[in-house]
Amino acid sequence: MANRERKKKYSISEFATQFDISPRTIRYYEEKGLLSPERSSSNHRFYTKRDRARLKLILRGKKFGFTLAEIKEMVDLYNDDHTEKKQILRTLEYGDEKLQEIEERIQELQMIKEDMLNVRNVLLEKLNEIKRGGKRC
Repeated sequence: MANRERKKKYSISEFATQFDISPRTIRYYEEKGLLSPERSSSNHRFYTKRDRARLKLILRGKKFGFTLAEIKEMVDLYNDDHTEKKQILRTLEYGDEKLQEIEERIQELQMIKEDMLNVRNVLLEKLNEIKRGGKRC
């Protein structure tokens, strides 16, 4: 059974269903060189356990905001160095850059929030003045 699971191949529709993405997305990743499915004699795509692992990494990378080019570089490094050292180092570099971008965005959003709260307070004060003025009349 373990050997059978290791050799399991998935059609594009099975693959898409497993990851809740469209077959077109999978074909796009293939066009970008991120996936290289096997082909049947009738040219149907078949995805392996290795493709499944790569797609997981691609989707995780997209979730974290990496570009497809960055994801491709990180994933392809594994093929060049099976110790994973190069892949880990490059992933850490990209990750640190992304964390810095996130931190900067958080600071920007915090400033926007403070500005909005200040404007809100000014407007509430003005509204209260109007209400007090209206009651006097």
